[in-house]
Amino acid sequence: MPKKILIIEDEKFLRNLVKRKLSVEGFVVVESIDGEEGLKKVKEEKPDLILLDLVLPEIDGFEVLTRIKKDPSTSLIPVVILSNLGQKEEIQKGLALGAVDFLVKAYFTPDQILEKIKRVLK
Repeated sequence: MPKKILIIEDEKFLRNLVKRKLSVEGFVVVESIDGEEGLKKVKEEKPDLILLDLVLPEIDGFEVLTRIKKDPSTSLIPVVILSNLGQKEEIQKGLALGAVDFLVKAYFTPDQILEKIKRVLK
């Protein structure tokens, strides 16, 4: 059964790029453009992994991550942060809140993002 990935990302270009890459690799991809919708889709879709941006409309990624990890029904879903934020404090905060990895957008290609996802899902 194909693994399901939820991408919570408001930047359309990047979302589509990553979605295409993951779809070609056989993943089922669900998208969300903001934190509010993202939280709803986490509950509805029960993805195998969440790719989460931090700078989002409505609710920011840190708050989304906090809520996912506080909810017993979603707390075990691995979350990989993919963000333009990349300060040491932000990375530490994301990992402290329960993310399994933190990728700074500028430093990772879609291929590298795919590799990280595959590693986390093994």
